[in-house]
Amino acid sequence: MNELLDPKNDFLFKRIFGSEENKDVLLAFLNRTFDHAGKPPLREIILLNSYTDKDSPLDKQSIFDIHARTDDGQLINIEMQLFNNYDMEKRTLYYWSKLYSSQLFEGNAYKQLRKCVTINVLDYAFLPSEQYHNVFRLSEDTSGIHLTDDMELHFLELPKLDSSTLSAQDGGLINWLLFLKYTDSVNWEELAMNEPQLKKAMNTLEFLSQDEQARMEYESRQKALRDEISRQEYARDRGLEEGRQEGIRQGIEQAKLESAHKMLKMGLEIAMIAEATGLSQQQIEALRAVEE
Repeated sequence: MNELLDPKNDFLFKRIFGSEENKDVLLAFLNRTFDHAGKPPLREIILLNSYTDKDSPLDKQSIFDIHARTDDGQLINIEMQLFNNYDMEKRTLYYWSKLYSSQLFEGNAYKQLRKCVTINVLDYAFLPSEQYHNVFRLSEDTSGIHLTDDMELHFLELPKLDSSTLSAQDGGLINWLLFLKYTDSVNWEELAMNEPQLKKAMNTLEFLSQDEQARMEYESRQKALRDEISRQEYARDRGLEEGRQEGIRQGIEQAKLESAHKMLKMGLEIAMIAEATGLSQQQIEALRAVEE
């Protein structure tokens, strides 16, 4: 039997939670998430970008977020993030704003805008909090008055789940997150005991893990994700090095100007100062003109 694939891979995550045949799995996961945040359950959802065979793991046009609409018109976006791409808060606000503004067409009234919810499932620690589930809304600092309920941002941070203190007995959302965090079927029976739809997610993962085509697509996506992170790290390191070199150049230039300034005060000739500092005579003349 092949080793289980990692359900946190965004391509695989969408196949498990974002396909029409597993829409009930997504609904159960969302309701556990909202229940944990003290929100009422959803009755029904409509997938707006369900998984299809056209979703290629290497196609840059493929979107591996899951977009859904509730029966009362709310829009929900679920994103799985394996790696820290940095600026996650700005990225979240940017994509939330695109989702929110996409509802309005020319001539529509603002009152037609419906609530948009973003759920980020992160495989890295992001917020300075020990909570594994953090929810952000728009409210006034002092009074706590809500400006609007139209914005709701969830961050589910898997590394903050402590398996030594949390178990399936805690129920609800924990079961789903433990399933995502640990690719190990040893405790699946306990996790799925009170979560029938979680059992369906597990069966889907087992099936995909044994499917040769799914494994090939999974590996392709894993490689693409790793390559993208490597490119980002290279660009960041290169930017830091270029910044360091630029800082050194500016420091040397400043030291030359300070030396030239002192030499001018000593009454030395411009040609001599230029030879001593490496500055051009035009630079030194400009420096003298400023001082005069």
